[in-house]
Amino acid sequence: MPADRIVAIDLGGTSLKGAVVSEATAEVATRPTPASEGPEAVVNAVADFAADLVGCAQTVAGIGLAVPGIVDEDAGTVIEAANLGWSDVAIGPIVHERVGLPVSLRHDVRAAALAEGLVGAARGYDDYLLLTLGTGVGAAVVFGGKPYTGLGGRGGELGHTTVDSKGPVCACGGQGCLEAYASAGAVVRRYAERTGQRVEADEVVARAVGGDHVAQVLWNEALDALALAIANYATLLAPELVVIGGGLVGADECLFDPLIRRLESLVRFAEAPAVVPAALGPDAGWRGAAIAASQAAGVSGLAVASSATP
Repeated sequence: MPADRIVAIDLGGTSLKGAVVSEATAEVATRPTPASEGPEAVVNAVADFAADLVGCAQTVAGIGLAVPGIVDEDAGTVIEAANLGWSDVAIGPIVHERVGLPVSLRHDVRAAALAEGLVGAARGYDDYLLLTLGTGVGAAVVFGGKPYTGLGGRGGELGHTTVDSKGPVCACGGQGCLEAYASAGAVVRRYAERTGQRVEADEVVARAVGGDHVAQVLWNEALDALALAIANYATLLAPELVVIGGGLVGADECLFDPLIRRLESLVRFAEAPAVVPAALGPDAGWRGAAIAASQAAGVSGLAVASSATP
């Protein structure tokens, strides 16, 4: 029987999401990420998960991994992942040695961008930007349908471009990064600093709509920062589309309508790009990992647009 399936795993800070993908369906399962136990424990958990999924599927052609941080995709190594406390972790070769199958490693947001382009919100577009507004701001730049990695896998980090040189200190150590204003984590943190109340980002947005002055100021600052970063990107590269995912997408018209208005006034020498919500949600990472692995293994026709939980 030919190897016609792909195993894909998206490594998150709190959970591992894995799938066995065939032509007919994608069967999805999750496991916790033992991040507090250190890099070796996490790599072992990923390898064990991959081995179990391969054992269930049997006819697997390859494994796709989507991982956070700065990633050398060719070497299969995570150069640095601050949220996991990783430095130079060769997860790709380790999983390959443990499972005995080819492993394709992708940066998680670039994997998500690949999936959004093939079966999601960017379908039919060749040049687009994916932004994920969650705990931080993830970004992936896509040219000609392919995510751009840059030198050493460090390309596309729009979240750490400076939008205010005198702004708040970012987790990366920089000052006034986009992430320090427009991530869900920053919205929560900044509201707590001003009010002493720690509420979720969507509640901050709701309070802004309801007339809370502090929430209104912080949300407008987040929108201003996001619009400035995207406008600079659009002026430089004139993308066809910007796709936004992550937790802040729940703000819906409170995010997209004022952001689009700001972009229309800021973009120079190009048209303001269309801005749309991501379509694949938290499944985009494993879907993109599956696509990358299938391309490497020469497997086509996989059901990356649908899934079933066994």
